[in-house]
Amino acid sequence: MRPRSGPTVEHRVLAARLRMFRERAGVSLQAAAVALGAHPATVRRIERAETGLDAHQVRVLLERYAVPAEEAEPVMTGLTAANLPGWWHRWRDAMEPWQQEVIGIESSATLVRTWHPALVPELLRTPAYEAALCRALTTDPPPRRDRHLELLAERQRRIEERGAALWALLPEAALRTTVGGPAVMAGQRAALEEAAHRKHLTVQVIPLDFPPHPMTGVPPLHLLRVPAPEVGDRAVVETPGARADIIDEPVVVMDYRIRLDSACAAAPHPGSPLPDGGARAGNP
Repeated sequence: MRPRSGPTVEHRVLAARLRMFRERAGVSLQAAAVALGAHPATVRRIERAETGLDAHQVRVLLERYAVPAEEAEPVMTGLTAANLPGWWHRWRDAMEPWQQEVIGIESSATLVRTWHPALVPELLRTPAYEAALCRALTTDPPPRRDRHLELLAERQRRIEERGAALWALLPEAALRTTVGGPAVMAGQRAALEEAAHRKHLTVQVIPLDFPPHPMTGVPPLHLLRVPAPEVGDRAVVETPGARADIIDEPVVVMDYRIRLDSACAAAPHPGSPLPDGGARAGNP
């Protein structure tokens, strides 16, 4: 079995289908485990995409659930692709487990919405800005920082290459917090201004004198939408201590979406000037 690097969306889809087949058949975790000759926790891990999909185990489960051939065949033929490591696998040494989970979903997302209460959102950062942040906020040795920068550049490249929509909201304070010095900040501002000409990208900046809004006090947040019915939207809320909560409960995700929608509706329209000149990036 390959070293784990976070499941791909293809893996998540097949795992979710196995769970749906079991529930549709009215088979308990215990009964499914008996069919496998394993512990119920093994079945749960398979359904949560926490372990690789073994062809023999999947075939046994499909037979136990009496899944028709026309539904079982796509699952079996999809196993090879689902078990392949994600493109980010080569950078797993520079990531925490939760980051691997997030990037696994982000890699197939058609829409990424992001908010940061104090800094430029990660997917819009220049290499110099991100490097300065890493030096200031982490104790990572230079080789690990370099790997992190490589990974971020690859994430940014892939999102743009596949035409995923990126919509970012940030406060003006993020542009006034000096990260890495004036030259780094000038480069970061220039990158945001250039982003106005990129397709599928919208950035809104909330002025310093803006009244409280629904995202006031909310920690860094990312909403990810994947075009697969088996994989629901995810909300990723970063927490102190370089960690994050990955939320898939529809009601909670919807609450964050409503908050972000309301804040974006109240914020200056994309295309408004950046503070101190320039243009706020985005497409109307």
